[in-house]
Amino acid sequence: MLCKTLNNGIKIPMLGYGVFEIPDADCEECVLQALECGYRHIDTAQIYGNEAGVGRAVEACNLPRSELFVTSKVWVKQYGEGKTLKSIEDSLKKLKTDYIDLMLLHRPFFDYIGGWKDLEKAYENGIVKAIGISNFNIKQTSEILGIANIPPAVNQIELHPYFGQIKLKDYLAKNGMEVEAWYPLGHGNKKLLGDPLITKLAAKYSKTPSQIILRWHIHCGNIVFPKTRSALHMRENLEIFSFGLSAEDIAAVSSLDKNKPLFSVPDWVQKLALRFSK
Repeated sequence: MLCKTLNNGIKIPMLGYGVFEIPDADCEECVLQALECGYRHIDTAQIYGNEAGVGRAVEACNLPRSELFVTSKVWVKQYGEGKTLKSIEDSLKKLKTDYIDLMLLHRPFFDYIGGWKDLEKAYENGIVKAIGISNFNIKQTSEILGIANIPPAVNQIELHPYFGQIKLKDYLAKNGMEVEAWYPLGHGNKKLLGDPLITKLAAKYSKTPSQIILRWHIHCGNIVFPKTRSALHMRENLEIFSFGLSAEDIAAVSSLDKNKPLFSVPDWVQKLALRFSK
């Protein structure tokens, strides 16, 4: 598995398995299936409600913990000095592990400064091996960098051919941060997967549209963790390392950028953020 090295020397697999919207009751089986296929990077979050399911899979898989890379995210209502650290300890129990490989602040709402200070404490205590942020724009990332004793290792953001996030990516690169792409396939967006260029390249390389897009991500240096319950699709995703796109085709896919996200922050999240920020 191709890996990247984070700014603290920790290696992270570039392809992982995401469990967004997978119910906890089904999560153990899905993660075990992914691990059996060859995945070693699992991405979850407190708000997903399935950390326990990931933990059951981690416990049951019979793989050395050192071979696994587990990411989770602190939800916004758990931000604040003392509060964030307690939530990480709760996540450790659910995940049935002594440490989390990467812990992120999920969204830039509420007391994310206090949350970051607690992430640094968790890192210094050794219960988190790397720390980062998610969905932070340039201004918010700069704010974290301004108070951080330990700089974020990654920023996990919506990113796919229709939303390339070029300015943010450039800013992160200049500050030594890696990019993790959620919605790497646009959450299965039919227009993206059926885009004439993508389908043309799929035929050219004898691959699926999903494989073309995921391979583009890898060429662009993005860490990805597509979600699927299908063992066939899990295996197909792993096959993206068996071929490469030409420089011309990479540029062509990049040119599809519409600079518009496909995901909108739910109204209830924005209302809560507004309410608690007063």
